[in-house]
Amino acid sequence: MDVRPNQTIYINNLNEKIKKDELKKSLYAIFSQFGQILDIVALKTLKMRGQAFVIFKEIGSASNALRTMQGFPFYDKPMRIAYSKTDSDIVAKIKGTFKERPKKVKPPKPVQNTEDKKDKKKKSSNAENTNPNTQTEQPPNQILFLTNLPEETNEMMLSMLFNQFPGFKEVRLVPNRHDIAFVEFATELQSNAAKEALQGFKITPSHAMKITFAKK
Repeated sequence: MDVRPNQTIYINNLNEKIKKDELKKSLYAIFSQFGQILDIVALKTLKMRGQAFVIFKEIGSASNALRTMQGFPFYDKPMRIAYSKTDSDIVAKIKGTFKERPKKVKPPKPVQNTEDKKDKKKKSSNAENTNPNTQTEQPPNQILFLTNLPEETNEMMLSMLFNQFPGFKEVRLVPNRHDIAFVEFATELQSNAAKEALQGFKITPSHAMKITFAKK
């Protein structure tokens, strides 16, 4: 029987050895590129091992994620993705209470917005101050330098993010520093494409990744 497209995707064939928290963070890292995620449910009970649900705010995000990530090798196992057969509790609550404007459901949003505004102000003032310098100081380089990474960042997460771009070679973490990393591409053009696409990408809701060319 066909399951109608909805906001929740069901993923199975996940690697059962991965700890629940790490699994949820890794799923967030690779699926948040498709749209806002309301929740990720991963249970470690015997019946639910190797399975997870990712709940998006929009159906379009879920459809895009399902098409793009079907069979994606995640911790060495290809993901099997389908639409969830039933609405998750979160989506059901949204539909029951706010039929037209689900946005109102999340009270913490205004706090984030003010942070975002601050970030934007910082970014724009930084851009004004640093743009001319960065261009002269750091010419294009096939190696990218990542900063502002969250504590739980690992090589697997970053590889998944960057290997969707042509020319990806490897991720290099810095010992005893969780907040920075290097990503190498085959050419400067390829590294620039990844830099522009993932600039400011939020690996977690509170950490927007900053990407510059590594110094030669």
